This record gives sequence, structure tokens and C-alpha cells, in this order.
Amino acid sequence: MPNDRSAPADTSRTPTAPDAVAPAVPVVPGAPAPDAVTPAPVHPPGVAAVPEGVAPAVPDAPTPAAPRGYRAVFAVAEFRAVFAAHLFSLLGVVVSELALTVLVYDLTGSPLLSALTFALGLLPYLIGGTLFAGVADRYPARRVLVVCDLLCAACVAVMLVPATPVAGLLALRCLVAAIAPVFTGTRMAALTDILGEGDLYVLGRSLLRIVSQSAMLIGFGAGGVLLTVLSPRGAITVTAVTFLASAALLRFGTRARPARSGDGGGTLLKESLAGARLILGDRRVRALMLLFWVPPMFVVAPEALAAPYADAIGVPSAALGLLLCSMAVGHIGAELFVGSALSPRNRSRIVLPVAALGLLPLVVYAVRPGLPLAVAALALAGAGAAYVIGLDQWFVDAVPEELRGRAMTLLTAGLMTVQGLGMALAGLAAEFFPVHQVVAGSGILGTVCTLLLVAEVRATAPGRMSDTEGRDRADRHVTSG
Repeated sequence: MPNDRSAPADTSRTPTAPDAVAPAVPVVPGAPAPDAVTPAPVHPPGVAAVPEGVAPAVPDAPTPAAPRGYRAVFAVAEFRAVFAAHLFSLLGVVVSELALTVLVYDLTGSPLLSALTFALGLLPYLIGGTLFAGVADRYPARRVLVVCDLLCAACVAVMLVPATPVAGLLALRCLVAAIAPVFTGTRMAALTDILGEGDLYVLGRSLLRIVSQSAMLIGFGAGGVLLTVLSPRGAITVTAVTFLASAALLRFGTRARPARSGDGGGTLLKESLAGARLILGDRRVRALMLLFWVPPMFVVAPEALAAPYADAIGVPSAALGLLLCSMAVGHIGAELFVGSALSPRNRSRIVLPVAALGLLPLVVYAVRPGLPLAVAALALAGAGAAYVIGLDQWFVDAVPEELRGRAMTLLTAGLMTVQGLGMALAGLAAEFFPVHQVVAGSGILGTVCTLLLVAEVRATAPGRMSDTEGRDRADRHVTSG
């Protein structure tokens, strides 16, 4: 694969040899005086002497500094195509979720079925990410991504048929959600081919995360505007177009590359489950994956309970929007700062401290704060998610290449599943305890669990595991192919 990363502009140069000094000519008594020796020309430092009769070379023009940070990522043409495709498909998904919820409510008049439409966007992630994870490594990445987009577009097209019953709409919603982790995991693994496994990959993942967070702020607003001028089915039509646009960008904007592992001779289900066992059986990879999963499981509590908390503190319904978006704003701001202002080494250094402290702002809810303090606490909790930038690098370093697609798919599926579980558990706890106590308790319990994980990640750091553990891990990597 061609290297898209340019060498740093400040690469060290070979020291220039000091200028030659003409040797002294001895004078022998009685001998004729030697001819005058022309002194060696003195050249400016760093300019080599030019042989007589050879025209001096014109120094090269200074090389313009290579782009750094997020600009360096956008300098890669393939990533620009992936980024645009992600933007199209993500906005399409958000709009379709809102439009489908409205459509189901219009057809049934049932709040339960309308809410279930949202829930079905999370539940199938675990099934799709576990049973179909092998697709990400078994087939070429570009083919998998394009086929996933086309399948989603086909599902949405069937939703547009007036004769499709409500049960069919919910089943199609489940199918799209089951495809999503395969698509996301394959794209995450493909980024290592497009951007390499170093800092460009980390910043590329960061940009995609920022877009995902921004979609929560923009997408629902755009969907609401669309529903004022279009029917629910008309808004869903826009989703089909976005999936097709994403498929076209990925097909014609990225290179064809071979599959990572090929057909191992077994069934897809067997290969997917075997990959999950290998990934979760590796102590280091398992610890890193849990560090991705556990803090988000607890940090969703205030979002899940935003409506009852707004009612409990007596703020107007318009304030609910502030409670729902403040965490995303904090996350976006912190990720942009960490990605652009910190070096890769410093990003790595802050992973464990920020992860350990990231949930503590939620403890402020113990005093039942008013709106300004609650918004500030949520923004700080969102900023705590910036530890993931450095964790991305650790994860891609720990996972063997032949398992990378399955590992990324499982990571995505688990992340969405634990967030859904966290929301459900927070809602259940709020049936028995005041909302502010549930949120504060989530911050305390989440911090304790994260501290235990931080200790495990430290213990499994390269160079700290025992020789036996290192050999066992190497054996698993070899047999996984």
C-alpha cells in the first residue's frame, strides 16, 4: 500500500563536513621558494565545494511544510470519499429514525410502538456484530461497504411501499440495524489501509466520531424541518438517496483491496464466533475493549433521564434540548482540542487519567443542581470521552491484522449494546430512586468500574505481561489466520 503520510518537514540533515583547510607547505633551507599556494576557497556553511569548471548547482526551493493534524487526514483523497459517504449515510439514518417513528405512530396511534422503533435501532447491533463479524475480514472491504449500503437502501425502499405493514416496518428497521455494525467495523478496519496504522488513522477515526456527535445535534433538527414539508414516507425517501450516494462514493472513491483473511473453509457463523473468541480471549485486547464500553454505559444515564430531570427541577421544556445536547458539545470540543493541539505521545499519556476521571462530573447531580450547573457537568462528562483518541491507537496496535475487521465490528456492536443497556438500567433504577440520585450513582459506580479497568490496562501494557502470557497471545495470533 502506498504510504500517504509525508515525512516530517523538520527531518534531520546529515551534518555538513567542515570546509577543507589548505595544508601548510614546508620551506626547505636553500631550496627555491615554492610557488604561491592559492588558498582554498571558503564556502558558506552547509554549501559543498564545487569542482573547478563545474557550474554551481542552484539550491532547491524550500519544500512547503506538509499538512499536519486534521488537515493531513483530509489531504488523503480516499479518506475524503469515506468521510463524505459517512456524512451522507449518517444523516440518512438519523432522518429515517425520526421519520419512521412518526410514520409508525401515524399508522398505529401507539406511543409504545413508536418508542420501540427507536429501541430497535440498538438491540440488533449485538446480533449483527457477533454473527456477521466474519464478513469484515472474509471479503474485500470496498465490496462489503458498498453491499451494506445497497442492502440498507433496499430495506428503506420497501418501507416506502404503502402496503408494508407495521410489523414489516419494524422488521426492516431491525435488519438495517443488524447491518450497521458490519458496515462500521469494516470501515474502521479499512481506515488502517487508507491512512496507515499511526497518527493519521487516529485522527481519521476522531473526525468520524465528531461527525457522529454532530449528527445528533443537526440530524434531528434537519429531520424535523423535512417533516414540515414532506410526509414521513417522503422523508424516508431522502434516506434511500443518501444510502445510494454513500455506496457510489465508496465504490468510485476508494481503491479495491484484497480480503484480510479470505475464506477459511468454515461457515460465516463459525468464523465470526471463532474470531470473537480469539479477540475476547486476548487479555490485552479484552481490557482495551472494555475500556471503550464501560464509561459510555454509565455516561448515558443523564441523557436517558433528561426529560424526568427537567420536570423534577421545574425548568421549561425548551431546556430539555440543552440537557440533551450539552454532552455532545463537550465531546466535540474536547476531541477537536486533543486531536489538534496534543502530540500522539501526549494523547497516549492522557488516556488512563481522563478515562478514570471522566464520569466524576456526574456526581454533581447528588446536590440536585439547577440547569446551569447540570449543563456544565454534562459538558465536562462529554469532554471526558476524549480519552478514546489515544485508546484507538492502542487498540489497533494490539489487534492482529487478520482479525482487525472482526475486532472493529465487535467493538462497534458492543458499544451500541452497552449504551442501550445503560439507558434501560437507568430507567429501571429511576422507578425506585429519585432521578438525581440515579445519575450521581451512575457517576460513582462507573468511576469505580473504570478504575478497575484502568488497573487491568496498565497490567497488560506491552512489557508488563509475563513471558507466558506473551507467548500465549502470540500463539493465538498465529492460529487465528
